[in-house]
Amino acid sequence: MRIAPEGYLFIFPLMIAAIATLYGAWLLGTGMSLGIIIIVILIFCLHFFRDPVRQCSADERSIVSPADGKVIRIKEVNDNDIGPESILISIFLNVFNVHTNRMPITGRFQSVQHRPGKFIAAFDHMASDLNEQTEMLIDTKFGRVKMKQIAGLIARRILCYAKKNLHMKKGDRLGFIRFGSRTDVIVPKSVTLHVELGQKVTGTETIIGTFK
Repeated sequence: MRIAPEGYLFIFPLMIAAIATLYGAWLLGTGMSLGIIIIVILIFCLHFFRDPVRQCSADERSIVSPADGKVIRIKEVNDNDIGPESILISIFLNVFNVHTNRMPITGRFQSVQHRPGKFIAAFDHMASDLNEQTEMLIDTKFGRVKMKQIAGLIARRILCYAKKNLHMKKGDRLGFIRFGSRTDVIVPKSVTLHVELGQKVTGTETIIGTFK
């Protein structure tokens, strides 16, 4: 299993600390409780920062899930960029999900905006509007799609590699959100949805909608 480079900042120091603590305990003949605690945290981080290689085989009109998680909201919204009666699909990522975000459809970024905000629990629907987030508007050959990376109660760091006018392909690695988060996708009303409330989705593999 590949490890996301966003996790190196946590994993390498924990590995060094675990080795040093256990070796010191062995030399001094003291208890190894602290070393064991560090190893448990290291194992959690290795699991959290896993970054599986995914191949996208969906056709060009399909919009794939940008993240692993659970669909917790499907709602009609009036979005200034996508249009009236747009459809919002919210995906909640718990701490056990893969947290790499991927491109939902091939296109060019018309705008990328980071918005400071609160850190409400990501499963709370108010988080879509109030929490710290990065909002991306994507121009595709079929229409516009908006995507939001939203921080949660624990997540305090959104990593986004999108830039204005940058072109990315469907399934490309788009970013990472550390420790629990939410990803929203807003699509035009003309898109046919293929997911339902409560469904578990897999980034790059699950088709959430199709442009007609």
